[in-house]
Amino acid sequence: MSEGGYVLQARGIGVRFGGVRALTGVDLGVRAGEVCGLIGPNGAGKTTLFDVLSGIRRPERGRLLLDGTDITRRSPVWRARHGIRRTFQRQQLFGQLSVADNVLVAQEWRGGGGGPAADLLALPPRRARERERRARGERVLADCGIGALGASYAGGLPVGQARMVELARALADPPRVLLLDEPASGMSAPERDRLAEVVRRLAEREGCAVLLVEHNVTFVMELCARVVVLDLGTVLAEGSAAEVRANPLVREAYLGTS
Repeated sequence: MSEGGYVLQARGIGVRFGGVRALTGVDLGVRAGEVCGLIGPNGAGKTTLFDVLSGIRRPERGRLLLDGTDITRRSPVWRARHGIRRTFQRQQLFGQLSVADNVLVAQEWRGGGGGPAADLLALPPRRARERERRARGERVLADCGIGALGASYAGGLPVGQARMVELARALADPPRVLLLDEPASGMSAPERDRLAEVVRRLAEREGCAVLLVEHNVTFVMELCARVVVLDLGTVLAEGSAAEVRANPLVREAYLGTS
């Protein structure tokens, strides 16, 4: 594990879009079993940072470390297969598949069991692996409070339920690091409560490191042990929810008070 006990760590990250600096010297890390919130006004660089962490965008400057090993040049696929999972602001479900199959897809990269012949002929090893994966998917859907939706088509779900399906898909193959980009957007109050419960359980029981971006400041402050504030591509403040709330720079730049 890297310095400071971080599972995933960004050091000195810089990203530029033409003449605009989206991120400048950003340092951020998340530890195993921790739920860390990332907040800031629109245009602060939050999603750009998520793109860098998940491998969608390569930074111009800085390094990314997983357990102290440099992964800056590793692909999104490599990162996903090594436990870094992400959800997106815009829903990314397979709308024509059922909810259960959306979750099953996340486990397919490990192979079918028994090789290509078993896949083509549905041999016993393949069928056994399929049953195991479907059972895992059913458990995850139940944990997310959407177990009754397994046979429903994902494309017809309301926003809140669709976001829970995305979360379930991210959890189907147990993550080491979970990046949640506005997971509570469009959710009702009971759905947000369920989301918070799932995230807490994931961190506390399974030791997953969770980093979430969310505009619902109350949700972040109640859920996250630590909060990082971005403003104009730089880290403005970091600390507990109480420390961040009390910080005059944060109150002025983001929370709307002085």
